Order: sequence, then structure tokens, then C-alpha cells
Amino acid sequence: MPGHNSPAFLVDGRLLLDAGTIGTSLRETRQWKIRNILITHAHLDHIKAIPFLADNIVIKKMTHSITLISTQEILNTLRDHLLNNQLWPDFTRISASIDPVVRMHAIVPGKRFSVDGYEVTAWPVSHSVPAVGYILKDGGGSSLLYTGDTGPTEKIWAAPGPVSAAIIEVSFPDSMEELALMTGHLTPRLLQTELGKAKNPLERILVTHIKPQYTKAIMKELGAVKKRLHTSILVIRDGRTYEI
Repeated sequence: MPGHNSPAFLVDGRLLLDAGTIGTSLRETRQWKIRNILITHAHLDHIKAIPFLADNIVIKKMTHSITLISTQEILNTLRDHLLNNQLWPDFTRISASIDPVVRMHAIVPGKRFSVDGYEVTAWPVSHSVPAVGYILKDGGGSSLLYTGDTGPTEKIWAAPGPVSAAIIEVSFPDSMEELALMTGHLTPRLLQTELGKAKNPLERILVTHIKPQYTKAIMKELGAVKKRLHTSILVIRDGRTYEI
């Protein structure tokens, strides 16, 4: 729908969380700063900009690579069904200078790793396909939790340490809870339940992934959740910058 882009969150101008949108939102000079993409799952709305970013690197004769980071199962899906020389060229075999345009790096849920100066841990979440969320920590003590797409889940809420801000999906209004549960998504009421599972209080909650057709209903219901919990809940807007 016009004015509603697919999920992609640029952290400090260089690290991308999911890649539903790149080319339509970022100038080329900003695109070239991206070197690593943390992917939560392989649904099209979260990965569809990757082929075009890779294509732009080749067309513009850039010489750097981008690394797709996720679990081996999710990366295998991208290799088999996206960068497979049928749906799109296999940019893991096409070079930018001496390196392939796209690299893939597999990580293990629950095991901390470093990327672009952040300490990152992936945690399994409950979606209709294999999926993970991420917790990022910088050297200054700030941390960000990103659920990606999830229904009611457990492990990511039990992760150790406080979280400065959380980007959490809410896709459907409360009246569509059955569909939300069936497809692995949240409603405002389910969000409230999930927040109650958090081992540590969440200082800021940024809501994303709202189905545009239900924006008004979801916004009203989120307002009620905010009042009940006495916490900060903000709906993310396309193209905006948010400080953590």
C-alpha cells in the first residue's frame, strides 16, 4: 500500500535489520554504507530488497560485499528459493572485485556474536516459518530488541540484561486474534501479554508491522494497552529516525 514500506531498520547508518525496503528509502550513498544485514526470516516482505541491492552494487561497479546473517536454515531458504539463478541471479557466486557480491554467515541462536561493533544474540521466535529475533548491544550500554515477525513466544523475553528499546510487531486488531495466532503475529492484547513475560522492564516499545487496513483500530487498542501498563508505546513511522 502506498506510504507503507516493508520492514527494514537501519541502525547507525550501517547495519540493517531485515531488508524489505532499501532502494526506495535510501539514497545510493547511504546504501553503499550497508555491509551486514540481520535477517529474521525468509518471508518476502522482509528480504525482497536484497536482490536489488546486490544488482545495484554490480551495476554501479562497487567493489564491496554485503553479508546476510541469520540461521543456517533461513540462509538455506534464501539460497534455494531466492538467489538460485532462477528467481534471481546467484549473487553469492557473482563477484564484486575479487569477492562475491553477497556472502552468507550462519549464526546459532543463543550464541553471542559481534558485527559492526555490536554484540548480537539471536533468539527463536514463534512465526509460521523458522524465525529469530535479535538483541543488539553497543559499547555505550544501549541495547535494542527486535522481534521480527512473531506470535506469542518465550525465549527472547527471558534473555538476560536490560533492554533500552524494543521493536515489536503488532499486525492485527484484537478482533482478529484467531488469525494472528494462526499466522504467527500479535494483536495489542497479545502484545500486553508478551510484555508481561519480559525478564527485564522494557524502557521504550516501538510498534511495527501494522497492517495498513487496520491502523485506526490497532492504534486505539494500543492506546488502551499503554494506559493499562503505564509505559511508552510508539508506532514507528516510515522514514523516521528514532534514538535508542
